[in-house]
Amino acid sequence: MVDNKNAIALMGNHEYNALCFHYQETDGGHLRKHSIKNIIQHYETRKQFQNQQAEYETYIEWFKTLPLFYGTDQFRAVHACWDNKNITYLRTVLSSDRLTDDLIYQSVSKSTKLHDAVKEVLKGKEIIPDGVAFTDKDGTSRSDLRIKWWVDPVNATYKSISVEPIDGLPKIHLMPGSLKNMDYYCDEKPVFFGHYWLKGRPGLYKDTVCCLDYSVARAGFLVAYPFDGEEKLREDKLVFV
Repeated sequence: MVDNKNAIALMGNHEYNALCFHYQETDGGHLRKHSIKNIIQHYETRKQFQNQQAEYETYIEWFKTLPLFYGTDQFRAVHACWDNKNITYLRTVLSSDRLTDDLIYQSVSKSTKLHDAVKEVLKGKEIIPDGVAFTDKDGTSRSDLRIKWWVDPVNATYKSISVEPIDGLPKIHLMPGSLKNMDYYCDEKPVFFGHYWLKGRPGLYKDTVCCLDYSVARAGFLVAYPFDGEEKLREDKLVFV
């Protein structure tokens, strides 16, 4: 569909991870370390390309053609998080909203503006509640909490701002200053995204906020929204199977 100009595909965290898993560091190793956890995450993909190295490398090159975000006068689309400051910054450094080889190498340097912006756009905003750990869908113990970047954080609690319903999260208010750039709650333009492996019947978070990832790879729903330029999204327009 992309090749025939019928669709625009966006980069997600898995495509970015695949690039980093593939790219070698100058002093040995890879940009995404070949640890046991990371090898397991990439195993099925690599297995499907067994004895097809050339084809695998064409897909790696194709991943680099994927923009990190897309926006028009009517709507926005991103894999995980539309943060206005991140998007504005990335537009100044990316090449046609895409990562180059040099930028991929630069983006893995932690505590840099590029690393933080790419991470939030592709993986969403996260916080670390004090003394709270939980197990994710892959059985990995985590302490970083995926948060609803489209809500006003002023009166939010750890429990209310978590994207996923997680047992044991404290119902206490967030520490002042623990969240930055949380301004989409006052933005009027509809935004579409995926990433979060939601469960249950598809719906809208707000009339301008639509997540379309409902765990189709894990017996969930394949979801679409036929957008017709409306300023306010309608839940009854969601299509899913």
